[in-house]
Order: sequence, then structure tokens, then C-alpha cells
Amino acid sequence: MRAALLVEANRPFDLVDDLEIAEPRPGQVRVRVTHCGLCHSDLTAIAGGFGTPFPVVLGHEAAGEVESIGDGVTNVSPGDKVIITPMPSCGRCHACVTGHPSVCVEAAVWPTGLFADGTSPFRWRDDLVYRGNGIGALTELTVVDAVAAIKVPEDTPLELACLIGCAIQTGVGAVLNAADVPAGATVLVMGLGGIGQSVVQGARIAGASRIIVSDPLPERREIAMAAGATDAIDPNEHDVVREVRNLTNRQGVDYAFDAAGNPDLVATGVRATAPGGAVVLVGAPPMTATLDGVLHGQVIGQEKRLIGTVTGSCNAARDFPRFVALWRVGALDLDLMVSARRPLDEINEGFDDLRAGRGIRTVLTV
Repeated sequence: MRAALLVEANRPFDLVDDLEIAEPRPGQVRVRVTHCGLCHSDLTAIAGGFGTPFPVVLGHEAAGEVESIGDGVTNVSPGDKVIITPMPSCGRCHACVTGHPSVCVEAAVWPTGLFADGTSPFRWRDDLVYRGNGIGALTELTVVDAVAAIKVPEDTPLELACLIGCAIQTGVGAVLNAADVPAGATVLVMGLGGIGQSVVQGARIAGASRIIVSDPLPERREIAMAAGATDAIDPNEHDVVREVRNLTNRQGVDYAFDAAGNPDLVATGVRATAPGGAVVLVGAPPMTATLDGVLHGQVIGQEKRLIGTVTGSCNAARDFPRFVALWRVGALDLDLMVSARRPLDEINEGFDDLRAGRGIRTVLTV
């Protein structure tokens, strides 16, 4: 089976034709991957920032068709189109039943991607191969727990729908689920990659009255304005906090989103929010990152909140169909997010674009 394999940190992917894959066991499904978006979190994994072991098949923003199912699977059938979520919900554990399905402890597979019994469906030359983020989508076939495969209508274009698996659920979900931004609120979005652009769209869908964006790349600021932002700031030319206050009658915004996983942006968000405001930590930093520069007294004295969220605090079974529906009525623009389409053979060039900040999302045809 063909796959893009990463055998050690900070090196190019090797394209191999001899990756072996197991049949799905009870409660599992085997998916023929058709499309996978390249995410900045993959770059962190490539650099070893998540502690993901090697060799590994990365790729977690994926969609495809169910090839086969294990015993007891009832939510999907062979031939169904599906989007795969890296953070499935078992629906039974304490996290799930208390309203935190994206941090389910029973279905969790991060960072190794091994199943709960310590196995992987992948082997290469008799060695175990790990699944990045519990999916391993940069390959022709992958095996996931059935709860991770969310069925979508037959006419759903998977080259766009794959974005829902990470960027959309993380960004839009952060607005609608984690922060629960009300209509009329003011918002600051810092970092305008795929996650940040999704936050912008989520804020527009929520009815935010002002959506201020900040990113050093002019192309990304332009795309954010097309996605619904009202004001754009170049952080290399202007003081973000000062500009935000000038745009909000000196009050600051109600919600600030760090969409880059940068601790410095969290500190900026604390300073840029109004009293009672919230800073939402959306981007995924390396495991060793710490929140330096956050003014503890300001958080307390002005009753500001820090909100952590992973994959937008989404319940994929509930939210993926909702996002597809929003796309169908034109409220969610997925085409705007895709800046390049490449075959799997060009995976290393795609990641070079991501490192250089070229475009928003590259979608690979697997």
C-alpha cells in the first residue's frame, strides 16, 4: 500500500509502496482516504514537538470512503463517504457526559495513534508504524475506530469536506462551542492560517459586530477580509493592542483568539480584551510551551477568562453534519480556504509551502 512515511524528525517524507495495513477489528472501520489537508500541527509533529514516535504516518484532516467495517459497526457501511475526526467521542466517559467530548479519555489516541490495546493497523518491513493524531491519513487506506468516521451525504465534495476534520471544526467550533460568542460581540483573531480563517468565519456566522484580524502576511489578511473580517492589522507595522483599542472605542474586544498556538499572542489577547473578556487558546503549541507574559493581576482584577479548547470543543457526530449544512446554504466558505491542490507525490513541496506561509490550505489527493 502506498503511503507518505516519516521515519524520523525534521526530515522529508519518504513515499513507500509497501506499507501493510490490517483488516478492521470489531468496532473499527477501514477508510480509503481520498483527500487530506496539510495542517500546521503536522509541522509541529514533524519537528517532534508533540512527542509523536517514529516511524509514523501523519495526516489528520481527512475524508474518504468506507472500504470495510468490523463486527458491531452500525454507524457507517461500506461505500459511505466520511470525514474522519482526530478527536472522537465515546459518549460514555466522564469528559463526554459532562460536555467535553473533544477530550474524551476513552477514545483518546494522541500522541502515539495506537489503539487502546496498544496496537497499530500499520506495519512497514515487519516494524510497527504509528498513526499521527490517531488517523494516519497520508496513505491510501487507514483504520480508525468507528466513532471517528462521520458519514456525510453522497454528493459532498470530499476535497472540501476534509477541511471540516480539523481547520473548520477547530476554528468555527472554538467560536460556536468553546467561547459561545453571542451576536453583536467584538472579536480579535491573531494568526490567519487555516485555523484563524475558520475562526473568522465562525465569528461571522455567530453575528459578531466587529472582527479584527492580525497577521504579518498581507495575502492572509486579504483572505480574512473576504471571509468576513471587518478590520485588518499588520503586527509588524502597528501595535495590535493599541489598534484594537482604537477600533473599539478604547474598550478592547469581547473575545480574543490565539489561532497560532503562540504564548506571546495569548499575552497580547489578555491586554487587548475588555474587562470581563475572554482569551481563547485555539492553536496547538509544542508540548513544552508555557504562558509567559500573561499578567496574572489583570486576569483577576478585570475578571478576564482564559479558555482552552481542542478541535473546537466539537462533538463530531453532532457538528460535522452542521458544518456541511452551513456550507450548503453558503454560510461556510470552504473554497476560500483551499489555496493549492497537490498529489501525494508532492507532499514535501506542500509542507514547504506551509512552512513559508504560502496560501492557507494545501489539500492532497491521496
